[in-house]
Amino acid sequence: MSLQVTNISKAFGGFKALSGVSLEVPMGGLVGLIGPNGAGKSTLFSVISGFMPPDEGAIGFDGRSLDGLNPAGRARTGLVRTFQVPREFAHLTVRENMMAAAPGQTGESLVGLFFRAGKVREEEERLAEEVREVIRFLRLERVADEPAGKLSGGQKKLVELGRALLVKPRLILLDEPFAGVNPVLIGEIMERIRELNGRGIGFLVIEHDLEALTRLAPQLYVMDQGRILTMGAPDAVLADARVREAYLGGAV
Repeated sequence: MSLQVTNISKAFGGFKALSGVSLEVPMGGLVGLIGPNGAGKSTLFSVISGFMPPDEGAIGFDGRSLDGLNPAGRARTGLVRTFQVPREFAHLTVRENMMAAAPGQTGESLVGLFFRAGKVREEEERLAEEVREVIRFLRLERVADEPAGKLSGGQKKLVELGRALLVKPRLILLDEPFAGVNPVLIGEIMERIRELNGRGIGFLVIEHDLEALTRLAPQLYVMDQGRILTMGAPDAVLADARVREAYLGGAV
């Protein structure tokens, strides 16, 4: 089973952002997606995650069609995305941000709050422990009770990853996890991704930091002008003359 993207096209007026894009990410896989600015990578993520409908094509996940499912519905299947610019609640603490990310809490409804108080307390206790575990895993204990808006760029990326983990994902679409992050935290984020991948969580990663991504992902897709240019192992992909021309400007 896998994430299957088949012949996806998307236009904005006369501009075709995606043109017949197809790719596949095996369940538990770790795949990178690269390409120059404007290649269509973020648009593709928006279509896959349900934030934007395609004009043509289909998205399948774990053997089922995702057509017609909104982002929340796709998240419930285990397909979750992060964003290039973290969308934290700046005035809430790191812990509160993660608590807010957990879906389907009984206390979110008035009926549940007033008539199922015992269940609400049990869920809150269980969720608090899950959040503590995610914070420990991401090594954010020192800033757990700090406002998320005061964190560094790398710490915010870790919070974004933590919020995704609270949804119990099976595959995460990571949008530029290393952008604006210092080298030490890039290494930390890479370690956490590898460990999660070792637990069976799949990843499709957009990233402009080629050096980091080629160390992380054993397979790359390359996009250019709304199309898939090529795919394969990092060394082979980066040696491709079309990639050097489109992405690296012909440089070695």
